[in-house]
Amino acid sequence: MSHFKYHLFFCLNQRENGKDCCAQHNAQGLFEHAKLRCKDLGLSGEGKVRVNKAGCLDRCAHGPVMVVYPEGIWYTAIDQSDIDEIIDTHFVKGQVVDRLRID
Repeated sequence: MSHFKYHLFFCLNQRENGKDCCAQHNAQGLFEHAKLRCKDLGLSGEGKVRVNKAGCLDRCAHGPVMVVYPEGIWYTAIDQSDIDEIIDTHFVKGQVVDRLRID
């Protein structure tokens, strides 16, 4: 059994050459919101959800991006309400949020 039920990895990459990247689209703010929201809902901790920072996930055109393991579901989010929907639907109800999913 895995130590966590879900891992949510957020790309927080900042490109030095000025090209588009997740950091330019408030990835850090969305990451912090996800961590706080999971904690507030009691979803953080062993056997539950772990929200992690990641370097470049090489999906810059969809940024900001995140991936949920163990399923390998990729998401994009524009604002905090998108993050809330991912948490409420994927982590609480166990359902994929198709409108935010990227292939």
